[in-house]
Amino acid sequence: MSADRPPISHPRRRLLQAGTLALLLGRQHIAFGASIVAVRVWPAPDYSRVTLESDTPLKTTQTFIPNPPRLAVDIEGMVLNATLKELAVKVQPDDPNIAAIRIGQNSPGVVRLVLDLKQAAKPQVFTLKPVPPYQHRLVLDLYPEHEQDPLALLIQERLPGAELSASAAAADDDAPDDDPLGQFIARRQPAPDPAQQQPPAAVAAAPDKAPASNTAAQPAPPRTTPAATRTERIIIVALDPGHGGEDPGAIGPRGTREKDVVLKIAHLVRDRINASRINGNPMRAFLTRDADFFVPLATRVSKARRVQADLFISIHADAFTKPSANGASVFALSQKGASSTAARWMADKENQADQIGGLNMGNQKDKTVQHALLDMSTTAQIRDSLQLGSVLLGQIGSFAKLHKPKVEQAGFAVLKAPDIPSVLIETAFISNPDEELRLRNPAYQAKLADAIMQGIRQYFAKYPPTARARSI
Repeated sequence: MSADRPPISHPRRRLLQAGTLALLLGRQHIAFGASIVAVRVWPAPDYSRVTLESDTPLKTTQTFIPNPPRLAVDIEGMVLNATLKELAVKVQPDDPNIAAIRIGQNSPGVVRLVLDLKQAAKPQVFTLKPVPPYQHRLVLDLYPEHEQDPLALLIQERLPGAELSASAAAADDDAPDDDPLGQFIARRQPAPDPAQQQPPAAVAAAPDKAPASNTAAQPAPPRTTPAATRTERIIIVALDPGHGGEDPGAIGPRGTREKDVVLKIAHLVRDRINASRINGNPMRAFLTRDADFFVPLATRVSKARRVQADLFISIHADAFTKPSANGASVFALSQKGASSTAARWMADKENQADQIGGLNMGNQKDKTVQHALLDMSTTAQIRDSLQLGSVLLGQIGSFAKLHKPKVEQAGFAVLKAPDIPSVLIETAFISNPDEELRLRNPAYQAKLADAIMQGIRQYFAKYPPTARARSI
């Protein structure tokens, strides 16, 4: 330093450093402290989600106006920018819950979002801490005020246009007492059209005295149930495409997302199930998610139980740090620890889906469901799950390489239904370039769907479904 230049004092040095920082960061970052890096909208019948991702936490206040239904959210320390404006065009016309999003600079440093809704709603607004691959997230969940009943939706899908009628209510007497699902279907069957019924046959007038030789009374005709009100033992298979929405799952070298591949496979299996019968009984598939949206792990289990599923099959596509890992796997639940280190690692990874997908930990309902399912597994369920997993593994192994030759076990949260045989299929390693290509191939997806369907048939051939004893 030159002797004729006095040293810069510490206060002056800090002032110069602050000025340099202001030039580097710009007015928006210094004045308001947060920047929106991405916005997303996830529509679904269950609920619609809006996500704002930022580099620092966002401070908000919100107000819900019931008539007409809309949610107003003020974001403090924010100026309106191009990324935020994208929200308005991300709302799709077929979104079942959100009609439109309006965005404006409500006051200096405060951006207001107004979500116009299509129906009465129960909104949830919460924040999520950073978890790879996301930074801080502000989440707006719009749940319909009247929650959809998955069992009713399943019946409507099987019986489109069927309405509850007073005359059909008597069909409960014809449905098996131990099959409440069958009773529910019977109540929803349309009443037979009297105009289409055959008139009773004419009865000859009885003579004054019967012939002496005709002493035996004629048996009463057997009671018949009109076809319109007969019920059958429907076999329901819950298909659980892994991940979804904010949670993409594993991503392959070519950018293939696990959540997309497994949803396609689940749709193919659904089509096969819906076109099948087992021992004369119709089958029906129920998907825990039928589009790209996030479903918490415990909610996937509770959905399957609400429709009284006979089987639960979760479909995934594996990933590992080394691209050489390959082969399909099938997992069942374990009460005594994982059957291998790899199985434990896989369960830990899959159980993180709620953190990535964005679970509202402040929601008491979510916490209650999680705790209720924590220790509900039973020895019988695990035994049946291992039997189901064995036949599925055999079918997949008939054309695909297996990572392990037997069903593995670990503490997968999604397999904890106490009364439903439940397995998790890792169809392949999406992190393996060759297997990623196969998973992207529609013909290979169809092979996997055929194998899963054949495994289901083989399981029920050995272990026919028992009568339902659970209530709706």
